[in-house]
Amino acid sequence: MYIDECDTVLGICPANSYCFNTEGSFKCRDCDLACVGCMGSGPARCRKCASGYKLTGPKCLDIDECSDRVLACQGLDEICANTLGSFHCNCAKGFIRKDGVCVRQQQPSVQEKGLFEDIQDDEVEVLQQMFFGVVLCALATLAAKGDMVYTSVFMGAVAAMAGYWLSDRGDRLLDNFLKGR
Repeated sequence: MYIDECDTVLGICPANSYCFNTEGSFKCRDCDLACVGCMGSGPARCRKCASGYKLTGPKCLDIDECSDRVLACQGLDEICANTLGSFHCNCAKGFIRKDGVCVRQQQPSVQEKGLFEDIQDDEVEVLQQMFFGVVLCALATLAAKGDMVYTSVFMGAVAAMAGYWLSDRGDRLLDNFLKGR
């Protein structure tokens, strides 16, 4: 003889669970998350819908709080994320939560280097020599009014020697020149 323990006093299960008959016994199984009390498995067997769920047809289905509410998240920089039976508010991209409020995330400051910011001392010396060479070459070419190749070679050699001689005085000379002294 087959006995359904769930139809007897033996098959009484605690709240928010239901009786499942097995051969010679029974088991109590938890109700679906959508239910408060149930008569069996699944969201269609609920006695009442849990908070965050609503009866849609024969089933208790999740309420999408993010689309049902005009402003589910109060902060302007928050984005609503629906979850089963509830929702939570995440900070928008570029924002972090601090003291319960979304604030703009500070980006690490990256300063752009200037054109000559990472130049080495020996490179400065070479640039000074080149600068004096170009100036002297231009002046000599103007003075010669003619043979640019000869003038350029000669003045380049003179400029290199002068630049080498002036390299230790170049900083002071250039500073004084730029400051107008």
